[in-house]
Amino acid sequence: MVTIIDPLTREEKQVPINEIASSHMARKTFCGNLYRSVKDPDLVGSLSGHAHGSAAFTRYRDIDDDMKQELVRESE
Repeated sequence: MVTIIDPLTREEKQVPINEIASSHMARKTFCGNLYRSVKDPDLVGSLSGHAHGSAAFTRYRDIDDDMKQELVRESE
């Protein structure tokens, strides 16, 4: 169960996660989390079934400040 805000009443309500999460959301989350760990777009794309150079896959990657800071620390 997860808590969401009802769009009509603006009140919190509990719903089963399968009512709001899709398989696409799961795939996107998987790709994003794996990319944060591996940082190799070709490997992650291959594992997730994306074609090499897939434009769709580039939207799954989120390069955040933590990743940038880690890269700077590694290069010192």
